[in-house]
Amino acid sequence: MDLLLILIHLAGVVGIALVVARVVRTRGGTGGPVHDRYEAAFLNGGPARVVDTAIASLQADGRLAIGGPGIVAVVRPTAHDPVERAVLQELAAAPHGALHHLRLAVMRHPAVQEIGDALAARGLVVSPETRRVTARWCAALVVTAFALFPVSIVLTVIDFSSDMEFRLPFVFKMVPLLFTALISGIVCGAVNARQVTSSGRRAVLAYGRAHGQLPDAGLLVALHGLRAVADPVLREQLVTAARLSAPPRRNQRGRRPSSPSHFSSSDAAVLGVAEWCATNSSCGAGGGTSCSGGGSSCSSGSCSSGSSCSSGSSCSSGSSCSSGSSCSSSSSSCSSSSSSSCSSSSS
Repeated sequence: MDLLLILIHLAGVVGIALVVARVVRTRGGTGGPVHDRYEAAFLNGGPARVVDTAIASLQADGRLAIGGPGIVAVVRPTAHDPVERAVLQELAAAPHGALHHLRLAVMRHPAVQEIGDALAARGLVVSPETRRVTARWCAALVVTAFALFPVSIVLTVIDFSSDMEFRLPFVFKMVPLLFTALISGIVCGAVNARQVTSSGRRAVLAYGRAHGQLPDAGLLVALHGLRAVADPVLREQLVTAARLSAPPRRNQRGRRPSSPSHFSSSDAAVLGVAEWCATNSSCGAGGGTSCSGGGSSCSSGSCSSGSSCSSGSSCSSGSSCSSGSSCSSSSSSCSSSSSSSCSSSSS
């Protein structure tokens, strides 16, 4: 039994060390400052916040008009950056101008996805695939610790049945190792659940302190979420679009309710591929409190690992321009039989 005990302890120490080392390694990186408002938006609320930032900028200077039941119209097709260009491209390709469809499409656009890839390369966020693999390692450590406890009890009984001489039970010798493995797995799993790293949180807070006072509509949304949208009509439309983009919540029995009738088949496909989410809340909103607004603090659960992002966080796909995640819920939709114009501009 002594040899077995030594071997189990060696294996346990190696397992704990590997898991801890992986978590530390995956959350490292060169770090560095946030380069622009879109990176700040991604760190604060994921792809959805990036899209809302671009839409707010386009609407603020009259290049887009958003009105009625959430219909978008182009007034001047001029883009100042790749994300704004993506908004105009997706709007031109859309069969209708529904705001929530536009948001979902732009979230999956390469211009938005590459922001997450660039942040991950610098160690400001951790890619979804890396986090999934690390989560499996942490879960394996926790499950192994649980499984070895009843095994230790069985070995204790066998040990005493073969030799009645009094000695410290085998299970008591195992408890310190099992407890350490269990706590290590839980703590590492909690740290891994935060998509934004500590470097990312520091960088976005510094960016917020340096630029938070500038009177720029897009920047304010990037730092503070949809609550910073000055135009009440636009704010209401963006909040509604965020709800329409959020995944349906499970009911009390854990079953996912059927999708509302206003979800199309393409929406249903998007809802199943949540990837680049900078928060732990349901993907899709991008509004809400920020991690970066001049001194606000980040908690450890959402905004990039930290703050909660208003009506949800956003989603999209992990690897380069692929599928995006989404989000949603219900709200009003534009009736096809309505004779009124759905694209009236909101001022």
